[in-house]
Amino acid sequence: MARSNRREAGRRRLAMRLPEMRKLIMETRDPWQLQLFEAYQMAVEARDAVRRRGFDWKLVLEYDETCFEIEKHVSRAIHEPPHANEQKAGEPS
Repeated sequence: MARSNRREAGRRRLAMRLPEMRKLIMETRDPWQLQLFEAYQMAVEARDAVRRRGFDWKLVLEYDETCFEIEKHVSRAIHEPPHANEQKAGEPS
């Protein structure tokens, strides 16, 4: 699946998983959030592939946890102002 297709597939999956943020998820154009959408889709695809093989349920649980962690990151990113984590110019580190 092409990168932009993964991003959009991840966006749609997250919009279904996080309905309270659906509108914000569908409207966002922030590059960081788009990367999270793509990562989410990749994790779901990997989890589903392992699940279809059916012999490594521990790995399925690890992918489930990865998906959940990405959902939490998306939730935080949607609620933070853009570039909230970037240091302002001239501020000490």
